[in-house]
Order: sequence, then structure tokens, then C-alpha cells
Amino acid sequence: MPDMSASASLATTHLVTLAEFDKDKVTPGVLGFIVFAVMAVAVWGLMKSMNRHMGKVDFEETPETGTNSSRNGASGGGTAQPSKG
Repeated sequence: MPDMSASASLATTHLVTLAEFDKDKVTPGVLGFIVFAVMAVAVWGLMKSMNRHMGKVDFEETPETGTNSSRNGASGGGTAQPSKG
């Protein structure tokens, strides 16, 4: 049986010179790209969901009545109500 370590060593040497491998250089690689892409899709989904939920909120205040302002002792007793829909 032929010696496989010599041919494997020769193939590795040729591949290393073609790729110009540098031990001091650190790159994120494929895993870093996948993690970044998943995070980007998650942020996009969260922004889309937030837009949908903010569209349902009705920011108009209810008119104040005399009983609410005297009971709370403060002005601006209106509350935000979600719109029907």
C-alpha cells in the first residue's frame, strides 16, 4: 500500500500556497455571516411587528370630566386606548 502521508502533505502544501494562509489573520468566516444575517432578519421582524402594534394605538385623549380631575388632583387624566380593528 502506498504511503498516503506524503501525498496528503504535498496536497496540503499546494492548497496552503494557493490560499495564502496567514495564521495571524482572524476572519469571522461563514459562521459569522450566518449569525449576522439571522440577527438582521430578527431586527427586521421586530421592527415590522412594532410598526403593526403602534398602528393599532389610538393616541387621542378622552375629554376630562370634573370628577376625574378633582379625584386625582392632577390634570391630563386621559389614557391611551387601543383602536378597534
